[in-house]
Amino acid sequence: MTTIAESTRITLKNVLYLTDFSEPSEAALPFAVAVASDYGARVHALHVLTPVIPEGCSEAIHADEELANAEMAKVDSRLTGVAHDTAMARGVGVWPALEQAIHERNIDLIVLGTHGRTHAQKLLLGSFAEEILRRSSVPVLTIGPHVRKNITTNGTFHSVLFATDFSKPCEAAAPFAVSLAEENDARLILLYVAPKPGTNEQGELAIADVMQRLGDIVPSDARKWCHPSPIVQYGDAADRILEVAIERGADLIVLGVRDAAGHLGAATHLERAIAHKVVAHAQCPVLTVRG
Repeated sequence: MTTIAESTRITLKNVLYLTDFSEPSEAALPFAVAVASDYGARVHALHVLTPVIPEGCSEAIHADEELANAEMAKVDSRLTGVAHDTAMARGVGVWPALEQAIHERNIDLIVLGTHGRTHAQKLLLGSFAEEILRRSSVPVLTIGPHVRKNITTNGTFHSVLFATDFSKPCEAAAPFAVSLAEENDARLILLYVAPKPGTNEQGELAIADVMQRLGDIVPSDARKWCHPSPIVQYGDAADRILEVAIERGADLIVLGVRDAAGHLGAATHLERAIAHKVVAHAQCPVLTVRG
């Protein structure tokens, strides 16, 4: 992985906050507000009314929309102080409405809370959130079901964990990790996980080389404030990522994920099952960035 240019910082102008008015969605809102405030971005709050009520059921449609309007008014009040707008869409699924919003509003980041039902290690966030994670080319900040109760409630981050395997997707994710650490004046933890001591999927990789490459992720002008901490671990990638996040008190995990055939995943050992497991079990928010 090459060093990020010192003049390079991510730009976020439009943040899409997806809500179904549930408790998980409420938990995600402060993060949408905090990120938007940090980057001077606009928050676009979106609720999708599903399923479609058959024509002729005008009373049911009216009641459904009245309830949604009342809930969206609460969201609107919580967004006071940040540039924002609210919208509702009706459709057979969340993804088509979300995809349209991404293109029409030039969305740079999606923020959502998950219900986190799990089965056979597969993330079941309601089928809607799973589909978003699988299909979105836009980075997704997920506030999962196991986010610890004592995590900061104002949406700021004090310790950012960036897990990398030096792949192209991780190169795409690295600027997000560095920039979010900078904006929040947070510690930056740089983690590489190898299957066993001294190796990666491509063969031998000396520990000194790994530490050097981890250090090169952070531009020189950023090292004075984020105090990067490079770490090498061995074993199952998802387990090590989750364990280090807890041990180091991370309140944000950043992962690079592969942009391939609409599947959530990543190159080399940060593959689909690993990304799923981290999002499903992390005790802090997880940012997934396609590369």
